Amino acid sequence: MRRAIEIARAQHGRTGANPSVGCVLMSADGRRLSEGATGDGGRPHAEQLALSQFQGKLPPGTTAYVTLEPCRERSTGEASCSNRLIEAGVSRVVVSVMDRHPKGAGGKAAIDAAGIEIETGFLEEEAAFLYEDFFASLG
Repeated sequence: MRRAIEIARAQHGRTGANPSVGCVLMSADGRRLSEGATGDGGRPHAEQLALSQFQGKLPPGTTAYVTLEPCRERSTGEASCSNRLIEAGVSRVVVSVMDRHPKGAGGKAAIDAAGIEIETGFLEEEAAFLYEDFFASLG
C-alpha cells in the first residue's frame, strides 16, 4: 500500500477535479504485477491503468491495493473501477480511504457482493491527505 500511496502522491495536483489514486496489483506470492496512478487531468483511473497490462483474468490470488475506494460508477459511462476489478478476477482488494463522492462511493459494496474479500482503512492516516481537498469540494 505504501507504493500505491507513493505513486498517488506523485500525481497529486495533476488530476483536475478527480482525486489522485494509486493502485498496485500484487501476486499471491508477493510480486508486484503492475501499478497505476490517476492520469493527468483525472483520466484514466488508477485501477484502469494497472489492469491495462492484462488481457483477460489476473493470476489467481491477486490483491489490489488501492488508496481510494474503487468507484461504483463513472461519469463517462465507462466501466467502473470496482467492476473492472471484479471482471479481471482479483481475489482481494485492500483500500486506504473510503470515497465520499456520490458516484464513487459504493464500490466496496459491489466488490463485497461479488464475493471478493475487501479490507478498508489500511494505512488510512498515511493516505488521507490525498483526499482532503477533494472531499472538501463535495460540500
